[in-house]
Amino acid sequence: MSFFKKLFGSSHDASDEENQSEYSNSLSENPLSIDEQFIFNFKKNGGKFLYCENIQEVTEQFENILEENDWFESEAACFEPALFHLLEENKLIYQSPTNPKFLLASCENLIAEEGSILFSSKQIKQNKPNELPINIVILATTSQILTAKSDGLSAIKRKYERDYPTNITTIKYFEKAKEEDFTQYGSVAKNLYLLLLEDL
Repeated sequence: MSFFKKLFGSSHDASDEENQSEYSNSLSENPLSIDEQFIFNFKKNGGKFLYCENIQEVTEQFENILEENDWFESEAACFEPALFHLLEENKLIYQSPTNPKFLLASCENLIAEEGSILFSSKQIKQNKPNELPINIVILATTSQILTAKSDGLSAIKRKYERDYPTNITTIKYFEKAKEEDFTQYGSVAKNLYLLLLEDL
């Protein structure tokens, strides 16, 4: 049984409070696995995490995000044809949007050490993080979780032998710092949802 199933059960099994206390207990008993380390750091950075067991749950959770934010029939940014169907099914405009409410994207990897998300030009073209919409919805899989940024860069080298991507960057902060924090200097906080699909 995967760590995520043990932690979250099925998406219908337990409340967030029960899951959080179960998670806290698991932290005190054992050292963190790479999955646990990512989730802990990602949530600490302010990210919103939604675990999905299958593609149907991804679709349902995506629709829940749209409903929560009232994004139905609005504009969205998306640069990946493999994701267009999610937008089309929900009547979202993504061809040359002028004022997109959010970005829908995949990513290269999830970095456990930082709780960050590693992107390249394959997902965000040549846009810098501050040029992307403030709201971002990411679709990723559990197999994309790696320990360190250097592991992510190595994975990109292996994945793209010829057509090597540019604009490799991470987004790490998902809410504005409550106090002045020099580690966030020059970075832009994003309202980020992660739909994490179990594939291991």
